Amino acid sequence: MKQKFKRFISALLLLCFVFVQIPLLINVCVFEYSNRYFLTVDEAAEMNFDCVLVLGAGVWGDSPSHMLEERLNKGVEVYKTGCTNRILMSGDHGRDDYDEVNVMKNFAVECGATSNDVFMDHAGFSTYESMYRARDVFQVKKVVIVTQRYHLYRAVYNARKLGLDAYGVCADGQYNYDIFVRSYNNSREALARCKDFVWCIIKPEPTYLGEAIPISASGELTKG
Repeated sequence: MKQKFKRFISALLLLCFVFVQIPLLINVCVFEYSNRYFLTVDEAAEMNFDCVLVLGAGVWGDSPSHMLEERLNKGVEVYKTGCTNRILMSGDHGRDDYDEVNVMKNFAVECGATSNDVFMDHAGFSTYESMYRARDVFQVKKVVIVTQRYHLYRAVYNARKLGLDAYGVCADGQYNYDIFVRSYNNSREALARCKDFVWCIIKPEPTYLGEAIPISASGELTKG
């Protein structure tokens, strides 16, 4: 009886070790892989990209949340360096009463971006789907992605594993978030990295694809 109990405890401890170590190893892998592709705004300015890809976040009615505002301000800053003449706003517009991408475009235009240069991906429901659709719908090949650092590791990893020549610029610094927000974001992101690590192996199609809208065309084609 004691031997069975010892074997049970040993097996339980082994399972606990595996379930802790595997996610940890995946997160380290994503960090190490992506970090080399992070750029400053000045470094991005010396390169040429098909577009700046700004990833969506929450909106408050017609206004971006603080997190999204950080991303938008940095995205427009990168765009204004001249390294590209296109911005792709990718976010959630899955229902009539919630629209991230039109808020994002309006904000960018108010900050000086040309409306024709700003594309909207209405079905960017996740980081993985945003990268997949950037490649297949908008026919992007070389991209600079803008989001907060904690999120940028996964975004760049997804993009490169899907075949994009992707780089990232961090959007941190405009707002100071309290420890609870930071802890929640980091915990959630650690799990999301594990999920997307698997997604990048099996490569499922996103929720929607649809007809191609080349990033070299007009952003007005994405109105909706």
